[in-house]
Amino acid sequence: MPLPRLPYGQRLLLLAALPLIVAVGAIAVLVTLQSERAAQREIAALEAAMIEAKRRELRNYLQLARTSFITIYGNAAPDDEAAKRQVTQILSAMIYGSDGYFFVFDYDGTNLVAPRQTWLIERDWSGLTDAEGTPITDRLIEIARQGSGYHSYVWRKPSTGTESTILTYVIGLQDWQWAIGTGVFLDDVLAQAASTRAEVRAQVREQFLWIGGIALAALLTVFASGFLITVRERRLADVKLKELTQRVLDTQEEERGRVARELHDGISQVLAGIRFRLELARRLTAKGDPKAGGAVDAAIDGLHSAIGEVRRISHDLRPGVLDDLGLGPALKTLCETFEARTGLDVTFRTVVFRNRLDIEAKTALFRIAQEALTNIERHAEASRVSVRVLSHRRGATLRIEDDGRGLGRRRQGLGLRNMAERIEQLDGTLTLSDGPDGRGTVVEATVPLTHLLAPASDDAPVQAAE
Repeated sequence: MPLPRLPYGQRLLLLAALPLIVAVGAIAVLVTLQSERAAQREIAALEAAMIEAKRRELRNYLQLARTSFITIYGNAAPDDEAAKRQVTQILSAMIYGSDGYFFVFDYDGTNLVAPRQTWLIERDWSGLTDAEGTPITDRLIEIARQGSGYHSYVWRKPSTGTESTILTYVIGLQDWQWAIGTGVFLDDVLAQAASTRAEVRAQVREQFLWIGGIALAALLTVFASGFLITVRERRLADVKLKELTQRVLDTQEEERGRVARELHDGISQVLAGIRFRLELARRLTAKGDPKAGGAVDAAIDGLHSAIGEVRRISHDLRPGVLDDLGLGPALKTLCETFEARTGLDVTFRTVVFRNRLDIEAKTALFRIAQEALTNIERHAEASRVSVRVLSHRRGATLRIEDDGRGLGRRRQGLGLRNMAERIEQLDGTLTLSDGPDGRGTVVEATVPLTHLLAPASDDAPVQAAE
């Protein structure tokens, strides 16, 4: 059965929605992958921290055991069998928990102490390996000969009889040719890591479903809105066209108000123009008017402009040089780009100081510089701009100065509001004032010392506004 042919308006709406579907799908996949990777890194860090805690615990246990026999060992000769027997008795009695005990091997591989697994005692275990082929006895003796160290392998738990991964710590008594050690089983660490991984997978799945649900709701809203607009346009007469256009403009203004914080003067206006041209093209096509091609061409030109704006905005969202090289190089690149685009004379200076800015401060100061330069380009009518980064006892300050027409009505603009909110989140200050000669505007954003990181070491190289 052939599929029904969609009307032109619905086909156009479907084609317009396809990029949205692809973009939302790509965003969902990207967010899911990044969330899972970040969670896996956190789990790995948690697991490493827990294992390090186990290592410290083993060192403490063995230090306690060593304290119990060090006097006997220190006063005994290498062939003092009575002293050796006394030490083995002490270690055999030192058990802890349900699985903890101390073991002793001589350097020939013979077990001397194993209180929870007595079948090991007085037997030569040279060449012993676990179920995965990891050497046990030979490796423990090798570590003891070197002084001390850790070894991990699969071993039977005394309390359950099941095999599990054990982390052991061994020291060597070189006079007696003994390897003394103890171990802890890592069941709790592995179980917690597995449980955390399962929770992460569940959270990632839930996040993916939420994104999918929101995307589906958005698409349904787009299609429903498009369908309603199409029906209404068919019923409206030419005398109602002006009223409808005004209503659409009002709707667009309401939508711009929601996203004005990030795109208040950018791509929304270009997209509105493209929409008008597409609607005109649809109406002209429906009438068979040959001018429809010109309307489509005009819409295509608008799309080229929108694509360029999107690329610029995407670059502004997170310039790579800010993370790679620091605030100084990022601001220098921003000033050079601004100077090339506007033709204004831009001077950039930054002092050299040892403390480094944290990522929140670098990002906020860079965004404030972006917003200030944008305001200068659009409103100031300036000919010169100065951008400086200063370090002082209170923290770090970004100072942007122009020789334009001054503050005027710009005090209430969204751009200035954004700058103020960014600096307030860092407990910093933002001041706007007239230039020193009464012309122009000075913007100063200061971040406190809490956002300056100490140098990695005294020999670390000096950084420029990083």
